[in-house]
Amino acid sequence: MDNRLASIDLGSNTFRLSIGRVVREGETVQVYTEDRMRELIALASGLDEHQRIRPDTVSQAIEALQRFGERLRGFDPANVRAVATNTFRVARNAAEIIPLAERALGFPIEIISGQEEARLIYLGVIQDLPPSKDRRLVIDIGGGSTEFIIGRGQTPLQLASLQLGCTTWSKQFFSRGQITKARMQRAIVAARSTIEPISRRYRHVGWQQAYGSSGTAKGLLAVLVENGFSQRDITLDGMQQLAAALIKVGQVHLQDWAGLKAERAPVLAGGLAIMIAAFLELGISHMGAGDGALRVGVLHDLLGRDSHHDQRDETVRQMGLRYQADAQQAEHVRQLALVFFDQLNLDTAHPQGAELRKALSWTAMLHEIGLAIARNHYHKHSAYVLENADMPGFSHDDQQLLAFLALGQQGKLAKLRPYAPTREQWLALCCLRLAVLLLRRREARDALPIHLQAQGQAITLSVPDGWLSDHPLSSFMLKGEIDVWRKAGFTLEIMEGTA
Repeated sequence: MDNRLASIDLGSNTFRLSIGRVVREGETVQVYTEDRMRELIALASGLDEHQRIRPDTVSQAIEALQRFGERLRGFDPANVRAVATNTFRVARNAAEIIPLAERALGFPIEIISGQEEARLIYLGVIQDLPPSKDRRLVIDIGGGSTEFIIGRGQTPLQLASLQLGCTTWSKQFFSRGQITKARMQRAIVAARSTIEPISRRYRHVGWQQAYGSSGTAKGLLAVLVENGFSQRDITLDGMQQLAAALIKVGQVHLQDWAGLKAERAPVLAGGLAIMIAAFLELGISHMGAGDGALRVGVLHDLLGRDSHHDQRDETVRQMGLRYQADAQQAEHVRQLALVFFDQLNLDTAHPQGAELRKALSWTAMLHEIGLAIARNHYHKHSAYVLENADMPGFSHDDQQLLAFLALGQQGKLAKLRPYAPTREQWLALCCLRLAVLLLRRREARDALPIHLQAQGQAITLSVPDGWLSDHPLSSFMLKGEIDVWRKAGFTLEIMEGTA
């Protein structure tokens, strides 16, 4: 692996690029920041009344990504991860924008779920905190969403992403920058109402330390300390004093507040209202500011994937246990599917090929989880879970690929057209279908004397002389596959005597 990693955080207020240099000394691996870039884009403010990002904001975002893309030229795609957060999750034209953004950046962009965003934020924050056995609460107030995490050590215990952010709250409750007592009270009450559904659960788990991450928390702390409202941490009393002072003036004037950055001034009131609500609803006494954030978490998640500590492996293991999948059968299917995949000689040296092989492996381990819902159409249930469940470490695109493979493991293939699969993805599906078919008896089998090849749209399955007559059930099902694949645009030929 090249010793540089890059993360791109496409946030609702700011786009950030971080480049880290990986240093390995024996068993110790550390990431040192080599370069950073940031662009204030204010995507959340660029949403129109139809929840579409306006063209002028899109143009600004594309120009920023072109600059990021120039900085990243020559990077190994396996060492770069770009994630898009809440505004892309809610924007109705996100599907139109992402291809333009990917061309500008030169790398794929993942729209991550709120749960995945929360996990990565926690992973980033703890990198810059001293080791501790205490439970820690982390709150990250972004432009369009706020993430709440309780964790211990490297492990998040509670994850939540709620639809309230400093930009959206400022826009909704402090239009034209006007701050009054009534507006502030409405903003706090609305935020408390949004936080209330998780309050009891979070209070029950509890924590010993609380940290705020990203711009809102750091901005609030700077204003509170430099203007004498707090000595060191973010406190409820200090924030209430700041709120009273803002109400008295009626607006946020940059020159009035030491420590306030120009970009934070328009969203100060909204962020303050949300943080006050969090303190009141969760019973927080005081809070420090964490230096790490989403972009740092993405870097360390990339490092973990390279170091064979891929969070996705653990997610798959946990899901198998949760849905009581037959682990032995899943492992047999996984091994045979990968044997077929490797026989096809697809380019696993390329990151996309390697990821496809992993996706096939993960889907094989989880292909029967739908049985926990119903035996009939279990493959459809498996696919639905894989596409819609919160799966830490997996992007939306990752989950769609797993769902495609799970849904296509049996039955006709026309239902898969909406996924617009590539040739390589079709072939990976063929590997899974054949493994499921040939292991229907659910018995451990020695290495099968079968070989799979593909050239263009032609797939050839070679078996020894007499094998089909010795296995009439497998022979019957394999011959049924010929028509299935023909309708998908492939020719499947079964050849005897050539394995």
